[in-house]
Amino acid sequence: MLKTLRQISAVGIVTEPPPGTDDSLRLRETLQQRILNVLGRALCIREVDAGSCNGCELEIQALNNPLYNLEGLVTGPVSKHMEVALRRTYEATPDPKLVVAVGDCGCTGGIFGESYASRGRVSNVIPVDVVIPGCPPSPTRILSGILTALESSAPSVKGFRP
Repeated sequence: MLKTLRQISAVGIVTEPPPGTDDSLRLRETLQQRILNVLGRALCIREVDAGSCNGCELEIQALNNPLYNLEGLVTGPVSKHMEVALRRTYEATPDPKLVVAVGDCGCTGGIFGESYASRGRVSNVIPVDVVIPGCPPSPTRILSGILTALESSAPSVKGFRP
């Protein structure tokens, strides 16, 4: 023990240099400001998992933390068992409504494609306004895609301020 203490006193405290600035934090701040500019408040979203592997849901859940300020998107290829539920959810959502397909599976059917058990991409079942590819896409890409949908429809959506 004494040998270790002597070595510590001879060498001194050794630390790593501080990390550099994180540009993704600036991007998140910019996206948050875009949300406030478009909506004037926080954004609330209804997410439907239509049969995904849950990779996209993990990234969407990251949007629920205080950093992104986003609550409550369709993910996964639409399984035959979820087709009716997805259509009902779409029909029950009041206008104006926007559909954002998240992840490669929601955009293209992904590795599951179309088969006896899968309808494939979300747009095969309901109209899609924006697609966000990736397996899974990052929370920042998801948020950017949502804002693209909002900004492209802002003039026609009552209450939205571009």
